[in-house]
Amino acid sequence: MAKTIAVLGALDTKGQEFAFLKTEIERRGCRTLVINVGVLGAPLFQPEVSAEEIAVAGGAPLADLVARHDRGQAMEVMNRGAAVVVRRLYDDGKFDGIISMGGGGGTVIAASAMKALPVGTPKLLVSTVASGDTGPYVGTTDIAMMPSVVDVAGLNRISRVIFTNAAGAICGMVTGQLENLPHEKPLIAATMFGNTTRAVDIARKILEEHGYEVLVFHATGTGGRTMEMLIENGYFAGVLDITTTEWADEICSGVLSAGPARMEAAAKAGVPEVIAPACIDMCNFWAPETVPAKYKDRLFYQWNPNVTLMRTTIEENARMGQIFAEKLNAAKGPVAVFIPMGGFSEIDCPGQLFWWPEADQAFVDALKKHLRPDIPVEISDKDVNHPEFASRTAEKLLELLQEK
Repeated sequence: MAKTIAVLGALDTKGQEFAFLKTEIERRGCRTLVINVGVLGAPLFQPEVSAEEIAVAGGAPLADLVARHDRGQAMEVMNRGAAVVVRRLYDDGKFDGIISMGGGGGTVIAASAMKALPVGTPKLLVSTVASGDTGPYVGTTDIAMMPSVVDVAGLNRISRVIFTNAAGAICGMVTGQLENLPHEKPLIAATMFGNTTRAVDIARKILEEHGYEVLVFHATGTGGRTMEMLIENGYFAGVLDITTTEWADEICSGVLSAGPARMEAAAKAGVPEVIAPACIDMCNFWAPETVPAKYKDRLFYQWNPNVTLMRTTIEENARMGQIFAEKLNAAKGPVAVFIPMGGFSEIDCPGQLFWWPEADQAFVDALKKHLRPDIPVEISDKDVNHPEFASRTAEKLLELLQEK
């Protein structure tokens, strides 16, 4: 059966462009389901889903939006409505993938709709802002953004090529999907940094030998947020969160923060988790000139020409210890904490630049002071990458999974 692609866009101002895209998709053997989000006028051609339906789902009749001429309100309503309607259509099996095109405003609405869809659903967004910072649009999802090169405004020798390529891309994405997935093993989420690669590799092997599939998230802000989102959506049986460095960036205003909600999803969902303070000895900045002036007297390590690490202080580690305790105290499921006193990272070991036992101990003291007494804390004299420490974290998670 032919695959169906949802085509979302403003058919009043960009009807010509979407008509072209629709034709190119259908020429490749896929069907289309056109969703109109335009509020300025009548659509150039008749969509399957009207702007009226989107507006109502967003909380206001389309006529009211037109009458008020308030672009901000219209964007807000259509933003909400597009996400609701697109998810409903997907859950009803109406389409297999989605594509949209637009400038700044159109990109916001399209991204909102695409974010409402599950990971793995083909999503392609042709946008004038795709060559800049796409983080606010993509977030923690798998939206593929494609630069439009020229504005999505009319058909010309460049836009025709871009739109045609986009049609081919989304058709390839939906027709290339796996039809018969292999037997699905229960999933474990694990966090990793370059500084903890050896530890995670050891732990992952043990977990895989016991029948689990391990998904590793790079603890670079986006990785932590993505993991939290997937935990919240019920993907994981357990969490091996041994690289919690994103908290150092959160409290020191570094570039790899995952936000203040980090370490909350598993606790709220009751998912078994093992936590370690790996790499909280470091906050990340880009090249040296990007480090805030207030930190000029701090201890730094040049990881590479574009990454500068700053050693966290006794006070900052104590603060993280309290934060970790507060997050874990909310846990509805089994949880355990492992402390590698031989070193929180490769460069926080005896003889290394960031070795500062007093700072590491400040984390431990604050954690124990505020942590629920029923949550076990296992302190090791090994460093985080030592095989004995890494193995123990995996073995403990297996124990918690059995208890669950």
